[in-house]
Amino acid sequence: MTSPTAPPPGRRRFKTFRAVSALTLREMESTYGQSPGGYLWTILEPAAGIALLSIVFSLVLRSPALGTNFAYFFATGILPFMLYTGVSAKMAQSIQFSRPLLAYPALTFTDALLARFLLNSVTQLLVMLLVIVGIILFYNLRPIIDWPSLFLGLAMLLALTASVGVMNCYLTSRFPIWGQIWAVLNRPMFILSGILFIPENVPARFRDWFMLNPVAHITSQIRKGFFVTYDAVYVQPVYVFVISCVLGIFGMLFLLKNYQFILQR
Repeated sequence: MTSPTAPPPGRRRFKTFRAVSALTLREMESTYGQSPGGYLWTILEPAAGIALLSIVFSLVLRSPALGTNFAYFFATGILPFMLYTGVSAKMAQSIQFSRPLLAYPALTFTDALLARFLLNSVTQLLVMLLVIVGIILFYNLRPIIDWPSLFLGLAMLLALTASVGVMNCYLTSRFPIWGQIWAVLNRPMFILSGILFIPENVPARFRDWFMLNPVAHITSQIRKGFFVTYDAVYVQPVYVFVISCVLGIFGMLFLLKNYQFILQR
């Protein structure tokens, strides 16, 4: 009878899980554990923005583009947009943030990307849940939620966020000035993503150009989930998923090809 053989030295089970878990804990400590309030500020920031927009628009308009509650309408647009911008920005800095650790063979850039994506996406989704539920309870709303439409919108949101984060991780690591260029390009996105209005209210001659922005499709699809009477006829989920696949695949290919060069810079 032969005795069981030990695994080869240096090989560990669940290598990726261990690496991602360690990087996630490090991210939690550095991002949310260094300042008073930590996670509390993550909730208060969007809540304050939603409250301000609600007050301003309620003074000049009788009702929002959908429904009757300004806070609920703006929350369904601002919170997904904050997830997109916040998580993709975190992913763009993955290699710079974890550069000292990536010198170890046990860690790769995919571990760093995955850790940042998972932690910050889950955090923002929880913030979205808490803020929207808080608005519903505070205003005693009775929304009818279309769950399949909502889940489709969230899938579109996470796919685009991950792909933009991967591509920007390569561009930022390879060309440091790209971070500044992207920040300038991204400034009009708050207006162009359909947060303050819906595509149906955009003049027909501009609507086709407006819907070239994949984030506008995501905002409308998520609102279709929160407002059951909203049809969102201009949303094309396939368009968003195709863009996400193209950006994600090319971003990963560029990183794989240039990873060693980036680390040695």
